[in-house]
Amino acid sequence: MSTDERWATGSAEERRARALDAADPLARFRSRFHVPLHEDGQPVAYFCGNSLGLQPVGVQADVVAELEDWQTLAVRAHLEGRDPWYPYHRQFREPMARLVGARPEEVVLMNGLTVNLHLMMVSFYRPEGTRRRILMEDAAFSSDRYAVETQLRVHGVDPADGLIAVPATDGACLDEAEIERRIEDAGDTLALVLLGGVNFLTGQRLDLARIARAAHAVGARVGFDLAHAAGNVPLSLHDDGADFAVWCTYKYLNAGPGAVAGCFVHERHAHDRALPRFGGWWGYDPDTRFQLHLRPDFVPVASADGWQLSNPPILALAPLKASLALFDEAGLPALRAKSVALTGYLESLLDTLPAGRFRVLTPRDPERRGAQLSLQVEGGGARALEHRLMAQGIVCDAREPDVLRASPAPLYNTFQDVWRLAAALADEAAA
Repeated sequence: MSTDERWATGSAEERRARALDAADPLARFRSRFHVPLHEDGQPVAYFCGNSLGLQPVGVQADVVAELEDWQTLAVRAHLEGRDPWYPYHRQFREPMARLVGARPEEVVLMNGLTVNLHLMMVSFYRPEGTRRRILMEDAAFSSDRYAVETQLRVHGVDPADGLIAVPATDGACLDEAEIERRIEDAGDTLALVLLGGVNFLTGQRLDLARIARAAHAVGARVGFDLAHAAGNVPLSLHDDGADFAVWCTYKYLNAGPGAVAGCFVHERHAHDRALPRFGGWWGYDPDTRFQLHLRPDFVPVASADGWQLSNPPILALAPLKASLALFDEAGLPALRAKSVALTGYLESLLDTLPAGRFRVLTPRDPERRGAQLSLQVEGGGARALEHRLMAQGIVCDAREPDVLRASPAPLYNTFQDVWRLAAALADEAAA
């Protein structure tokens, strides 16, 4: 066990953490979430928002309201409900666009992330001649890798040749200069660049504008997986020039397990009705959507809505009402400032631990990361460490064999949560 007095209950360091919480202008938002309780009856220190965000307090009432409208109005709720279902998805355009730096007509909520990724590649991976290759990071999330490899095969391209996987060259992280070199070297053989805005394993944040410029310079399209970026770091998708982006809403956006995903299509494409895509009735022009039997030709909406296939799942969208309202109330600049402070505080405490037990894989520069520090555990055993922490009421996330991820979310995590995690890891380092 650690004998360092900083980790004792009531120590000067714990009092410092409490003082930081007392001075936090966003502290009130923690009470707007359901924080699970440990078996001792105390709230857990929850650092797993990079996997599943906590439930906002208002979610249950929003979902129940839709169940009640279904119960009492049935089909009439599409137009007569308290929040009519027919235009329901439109209310999320503006708040979501603010979070990802887009124009409202460039954003749509639909499907799941990997489904949206496939739909985007239908439009933006168009292999022709020698331009057939896709570039992505070697340590991409597995679902992205599977989507890319299967898209290549569908088009008759062998992934052994068609996939350019950029390895980590900067410690465990990607070197953006190396990404640029790989893009330039691929030249006119490159059809698509697809990278994670924040890497799921290391927490590294990429410069999306820089990558978009490099891809477009060789004539390739560029898309981003923002699963670990949306609601976590500031984004400016429209200005950065991405052709498309996809993200989930159950992590930092706190919309619940398997919640509806988000999709961005830049306006230069969103207004191009001739762009190849899969069609479905909810992507049809809403002015004539219910005249489909009279109008057999697919006429897509001149916006990101034109990539929708089916009518929106109301019960899965409802939780986003409470979550996005919290983001608007708090403001992303204030949330980002607290995020930098929380993650920086955790890093400063980890820096004082004995060397050798843990190594931080995430870049130290706050501009190159979000609300996540990934720790490499010496000798492996990350899953066992996750369980030992959980027994103390501290919830992190392990990735086999040797990575522990901790993500202090500014809407509900506290500086005392961070101190508790550091104290537990100090005990581990001293064991």
